[in-house]
Amino acid sequence: MLVSGTPETANPVSDACELNEMPCVSTVVPWQPWFFGRKGDPKKGFRFTYHFFWGLEDVITVYTGMWQSVQTNHSVGGLFPNDGDGNAWGDAKLGFPPVLAQKGFTLKDPGRFQSMTQDFSAQISSFKQSNAQIVTGVVIPPDAKNFLVQARQQGLKPKVISIGKALLFPTSIEALGDLGDGLSTEVWWSPSHPFKSSLTGQSARQVADDYERVTSKQWTQPIGFAHALFEIAVDSLKRAKDVDSNEAIRDAVASTKLDTLVGHVAWGNGPVKNVAKTPLVGGQWVKGQKHPFDLAIVNNQLAPSVPLSGPLKLIA
Repeated sequence: MLVSGTPETANPVSDACELNEMPCVSTVVPWQPWFFGRKGDPKKGFRFTYHFFWGLEDVITVYTGMWQSVQTNHSVGGLFPNDGDGNAWGDAKLGFPPVLAQKGFTLKDPGRFQSMTQDFSAQISSFKQSNAQIVTGVVIPPDAKNFLVQARQQGLKPKVISIGKALLFPTSIEALGDLGDGLSTEVWWSPSHPFKSSLTGQSARQVADDYERVTSKQWTQPIGFAHALFEIAVDSLKRAKDVDSNEAIRDAVASTKLDTLVGHVAWGNGPVKNVAKTPLVGGQWVKGQKHPFDLAIVNNQLAPSVPLSGPLKLIA
């Protein structure tokens, strides 16, 4: 079983597979909400479910790295919804709060809110009171748009806005118009990533170009991870001692050591037994040439092999 998406998608599928002893590989969820959100025990791990992606420690390093590269007052406003991602990012022990404090940032977290909130006045007022020059969080695109439009209307003008999830797709940025220019986010895969497919031999750039040619749409980050899921499945089935045995396929997945379109994937050296880490960099949406907006790589401290496009620029 292959699954990709938020904790709301990947976790129940992984749980059902674990219960039914079905080998499962998941991705596109930071590993903490996938592992701890399923009540995983680091000492035991899971038997049939395996995950590859980055973790909150990586996105925090990337975001703070971007913020430390520009002049601000280090005051941060946090937008953390009441869902799997929001609760993980805002967690007082495992999320942003302890690391931001350690790195000299002051976080203003007005508390959890429901996704599809129409009115962000309370959060905006709180951020204005704390003079937040940086805004961060992990929200869905409609919430990001509502917040950004209302922030401008109510006179909140952060110098840096780094948000997860909502700024993933170029269509979401285009829907924001001028408000999209200069927004920053984590980048898990791009045409600049120096990796090749184990199935087709194509580079990240070639896969992205193919996608744009066939669909007439701009490349998006999930393409690389959707491709890598099938790379891992094919590689595991090739190596399985018995393709009719769930245990044999599970053992093949667990012993994966594969160079994929998203980088090297191998279980056994991760933060917990069932997690393999992939590289993460930071990006900023800027006015494009071929497309309305392009995603420029502006921080590569965790993955120096991914080339930089330039430095992070403050929002005008």
